[in-house]
Amino acid sequence: MFRRREPVPFAFVAEADRFRSNVTPPPRQRASVGQMAGRWLLGLTIVAGLVGSLVLGMPALSVNSSTPAQQSQASQGR
Repeated sequence: MFRRREPVPFAFVAEADRFRSNVTPPPRQRASVGQMAGRWLLGLTIVAGLVGSLVLGMPALSVNSSTPAQQSQASQGR
């Protein structure tokens, strides 16, 4: 289950798995104004498309009970 470590002649090799770097990574670059505007426009376009498809699709999904059901002339025996 636990493996025993073999003795190592160099101390830094034995401590290599516990090593923590004291070097901090460079800060992330901020997005430019153009990139932020592009992200907002893309998001608004996607939301507008979803809302538009919902608005245009709702009449097709609604059941209109005020008009009588259409019957073909063949079903009336004419």
